[in-house]
Amino acid sequence: MEISNTPLETKADPLEESFDVVLQAEETERHGQAIADLRTDVNSLQSQMTNISKASARPVLAGNEYGTKGMMPSIAASDFTAKYLRRGDHAGVELKSFSGASGPEGGFAVPQEIDALIGRTLKDISPIRSIATVVQTGSAGYRKLVTDGGTPSGWVSETAGRPETDTPNFNEIAPPTGELYANPAASQTMLDDAAFDVEAWLADEIASEFAQAEGAAFVGGSGVNQPRGFLNAPVTDEPDDVRAFGSLQYIPSGAAGAFAGADGEDALVDLVHALKPAYRQGASFVMNSATLAQIRKFKTADGAFLWQASLASGQPDMLLGYPVVEAEDMPDVTADSLSIAFGNFRAGYLIAERSATSILRDPFTNKPFVHFYATKRVGGQVMNSEAIKLMQFSAS
Repeated sequence: MEISNTPLETKADPLEESFDVVLQAEETERHGQAIADLRTDVNSLQSQMTNISKASARPVLAGNEYGTKGMMPSIAASDFTAKYLRRGDHAGVELKSFSGASGPEGGFAVPQEIDALIGRTLKDISPIRSIATVVQTGSAGYRKLVTDGGTPSGWVSETAGRPETDTPNFNEIAPPTGELYANPAASQTMLDDAAFDVEAWLADEIASEFAQAEGAAFVGGSGVNQPRGFLNAPVTDEPDDVRAFGSLQYIPSGAAGAFAGADGEDALVDLVHALKPAYRQGASFVMNSATLAQIRKFKTADGAFLWQASLASGQPDMLLGYPVVEAEDMPDVTADSLSIAFGNFRAGYLIAERSATSILRDPFTNKPFVHFYATKRVGGQVMNSEAIKLMQFSAS
């Protein structure tokens, strides 16, 4: 008996068609979801491109420095300001203890952004810091080895023996350091005012007090619990090739407490050329305002002023072709005073400082004011005595 398959095939066609309908519906749904996801991605990308375009229209900012207009402070700086500086709450704030004591007693190292703002302000208003070499240290002390001359050498023929050369002498530079502190105060009402910029105010107050103390120490500091100023280095009239390491050479003005002759042009020229040519590039004069007032009146034989006022904003005034730095801690002109310095301070004077500034909030000592006791370890010393020359107001 023959069996036909035709009826079975006819019955299976509707079932297969239903499967096809379901598959097509699922495929359509998947495509619709993919299109929706793609539209979402496109909208997100367009939003990002719009933000980038807006950002590119703003002025370019230097790095991630804090305090630059248009930059937002980091989370650490925001927490430090909102919680610790304004309210004294140090719970949950990322702070580094400055000493082995607990945070509230030992103080806290300020976030990098605020510390950088203090450092930039210091450089702007501290005269010697702006021209000297400044190194950041991670510990309280800093040491550097320098030689008192180049390594000896000689000439030989191609086949001649090579005799041993002399060994150069090494000298250790360890700038004396001290604890520099400032203690500005603000009322709690000011700190509670959201419009009061605590970071800018605190950085400006700390930098102003630090700069005043630094200015005196870098010029005439004793070296006992403070930097040793360049005027506190041993001085002699001996030239570079015979002078002891670490001592500075002075050039006499020609008269006790005054310039010799009608003006001091000759003495100033002698001071400039006592410095080796290699150090004159980048050299500058350092004196206070009273000494500078005398020099501004000097004229050459043809009636021209030695002083050359700056013709561009932000550029220093010039004396004999070199910039003048006004440091009020330099002494006035008196008998045997060292009232003028000339040299390349970038090569001649070293400032070593601990990189972090510590702040202790004190709301109890002087109520209702809140004091911010800020400390920083700073050291300084003459690094290269050949790079700095002094003028002594003496006959010889």
